[in-house]
Amino acid sequence: MTRDQVARWLPAVGVGALVLFLGAWEVHYSLVFTPVAERDRLLFVCAFAVAVAAYRLRPSLALGLLWALALIQLWYSVPLLLVQVATAVIAYGCARYGSVFTLVASIVSVPTIAAVIVLGAGMDRGMPPANRTYYDILGSGPTGYTLTGALVLGSAVLMVPWLVGLLLRVLRRESRVRAEQVETARERDRAAEMAELREGQARLARDVHDVVGHSLAVILAQAESAQYLPDDDPTRLKQTLATIATSARTSLQDVRHVLGATDDRPPRGDLDTLIDGVRASGHEVIASEIGEPRPLPPELATVAYRVLQEMLTNAIRHGRRDEPVHVERHWQEELRIEVRNVIDMAGVETVPMAALPDGSPTAGNGLEGMRRRLESVGGRLDVRPRTGTGAPTFTVTAWLPTSSR
Repeated sequence: MTRDQVARWLPAVGVGALVLFLGAWEVHYSLVFTPVAERDRLLFVCAFAVAVAAYRLRPSLALGLLWALALIQLWYSVPLLLVQVATAVIAYGCARYGSVFTLVASIVSVPTIAAVIVLGAGMDRGMPPANRTYYDILGSGPTGYTLTGALVLGSAVLMVPWLVGLLLRVLRRESRVRAEQVETARERDRAAEMAELREGQARLARDVHDVVGHSLAVILAQAESAQYLPDDDPTRLKQTLATIATSARTSLQDVRHVLGATDDRPPRGDLDTLIDGVRASGHEVIASEIGEPRPLPPELATVAYRVLQEMLTNAIRHGRRDEPVHVERHWQEELRIEVRNVIDMAGVETVPMAALPDGSPTAGNGLEGMRRRLESVGGRLDVRPRTGTGAPTFTVTAWLPTSSR
């Protein structure tokens, strides 16, 4: 038996033991003239004590035993005992701990049982109903018992504890409901915190992916271009190595900036800085800008920067080095960024994973990251590989608002 079960049983067993002791004392020492043997009355008291002891954990059993004892008391003319006032404990237990059926049954049963016992004992062929205490309470002996008096006595003794039990039952239920609401709110807050934490981790992973992927792609392109420099031109080789060192240093600073940022501050530099960095790697970039450029809020500036960064990274990785990368920016109600490059593949069927549109079996993480970034600010992404008479091309177009909503 657990500690909680012991804590619930001990008070009930204690009350039952007290009722047994008082009932045995009353049977043995009270002056009652009755043909019922003392042993039988003691058995009656024992059964009544068991009914009282079951008031908390088995209120339906307590109510059933009370009905059985009432019928036995009437049938065998068992005298009314003062200790039977403890029926109030059963009334309280039925209202406080009983099921809905027990609760409804007790409101009818308990006063009725008390009234029937009192009335029946008082009309028992002139025999004294109990010890002298009941004479003092009721005042007029056996002939003075009436149904009205019995009902008043039952209501006075039993209905008050029944109402107290009902009140505590309602208060306990309200307390439980409030506790459940508090726990639900706490779980919702914890879930929100976990979702925010996961979103922050995903955002950090996307930022690191974009920064490192772009920087490595630029450095790789610069290193590959250095292989084709003539051996008798050390000046250009040194310039290329210096450019690689600058790109690596800038990449390291960008990674530190991403890892150290605690808010949504935009990256250092702007869209033109990204384009110039790709040009420095040896790729030809044809950039055009249509409309009136305007400053973007920090959140939108970050999204535009990271999206263009990933577009250029894919173009460097998977585009032909002898073909230019076309970058277009259209400033209207939305900012439309489009990057188009020639794919260094024989056909669309062999387009690399990172260049496939989302939804295909082998779509890469870069496009999915761009899509999530844009959707978070109300933007959208379109990916279109194209084939025709010429070389296959790959176009990525992003739309994002120019003002926060």
